[in-house]
Amino acid sequence: MKHTGENVVRIEAEALRALADRIAGPMAQAFERAVDLMDACRGRVVVTGMGKSGIIARKVAATLSSIGTPALFMHPVDAVHGDLGMVVRGDVVLALSASGETEEILRLLATIKRLQVPLISMTGDCICADASTSSSRLSTLAEAAEIALDCSVAKEACSLGLAPTASTTTMLALGDALAVALSEKRGFKEEDFANLHPGGKLGKKLARVEALMHNGDALPRVLAETSMPDVIYEMSRKKLGMTTVVEGEKLLGVISDGDLRRLLERRGKDALDLTAGECMTRDPKTISPHEFAATALAIMEEKKITSLVVVDDDRHLRGVLHLHDLWGTEMV
Repeated sequence: MKHTGENVVRIEAEALRALADRIAGPMAQAFERAVDLMDACRGRVVVTGMGKSGIIARKVAATLSSIGTPALFMHPVDAVHGDLGMVVRGDVVLALSASGETEEILRLLATIKRLQVPLISMTGDCICADASTSSSRLSTLAEAAEIALDCSVAKEACSLGLAPTASTTTMLALGDALAVALSEKRGFKEEDFANLHPGGKLGKKLARVEALMHNGDALPRVLAETSMPDVIYEMSRKKLGMTTVVEGEKLLGVISDGDLRRLLERRGKDALDLTAGECMTRDPKTISPHEFAATALAIMEEKKITSLVVVDDDRHLRGVLHLHDLWGTEMV
C-alpha cells in the first residue's frame, strides 16, 4: 500500500512539474494574457466546472476572492436553469473541464458569446504540443475560448487511469497560479488580506491594534497633578498594571507597576506625597492603532514590557494594548 501511495504522489508531482515547465515556456504568453484579462475585468471572475472539475472551480473562485479579485462559482446545471443571469457584461468566465467536451458547460457557450463575455478555458487539451506530433484537434471548449490554458497530464495517478487525480491536482495548481499572479499584479498587500479575513485564526493574527486595545472607560488615565494614592487607585481599578498620564487628550507619560515598585524602594512612604507627573516615565513605547497586533507583540517581546500605549500621529491617547489582549489571537 505504501508503494501505491508513493506512486500516486510521484505521478502528481511529475504532472505539476510538467505544468510549471509549460507556464515557463510554451504557455507563458497565454498565461500572461489570462492574468491581464482578469486584471482588466471590471466585473467578477465567474468560475464554472462540472463534477470534480466543479469542486476545483469552487476552490479557485474562493482563492481569487480571498486575495482581492471578486469571483463566484456558477454551477453549470443551475446556470442553464436560470442562474446564468449572474453573468453580465464586464465579467470574465473561467471554465474548467478535463475533456473540454462537458455537455453542461457547452450549453453555456451561446449565452456567453451573446453577452460578449471573455472566456478562459482550463482543459486537458495538449495545446502546447508540437502540431507535427499530434493529430488531435482542440476540444470544443478550448476552441471557443479567447484564451485556452493547458491542464493536460501524461496519465492519471489512479491505477485504473480513470479517476480524476493528477488532472484535478494540475487544475488546482494552475488556478492558484493565476490567482497569485493576479494578486501581485494588482498590488495586493498584507493589510488588504487582513481586511478580507476578519474571522478565524488568520483574521486574529492579522488583527489591528485598534480592534484589541482598551479604550473609553476601560482606559486608565490620570492627570500630571494627580496624587500617588489616587494613581494607585486608578491602576488597581482598571487592572492593566499601569496608567497613562495625560494633559487633555495628549499623552505625557505612563506609570507602571514596575515604576511604582522601584519608586517605593527608593522613597519609601514618601513616594505617596508625590504626583503622577513627578513619577511618570516621560517617553513610553507607543504604537499606532492601525498597526498589526503581531507588530505590537514583537515590540513587547523586544522591550520586555506587557503594555503598549496606543496614540495617533499627534500623540493623542487612543488606548492601551496589554499582552493579555493578544492571548486570544493565538500568537502567545
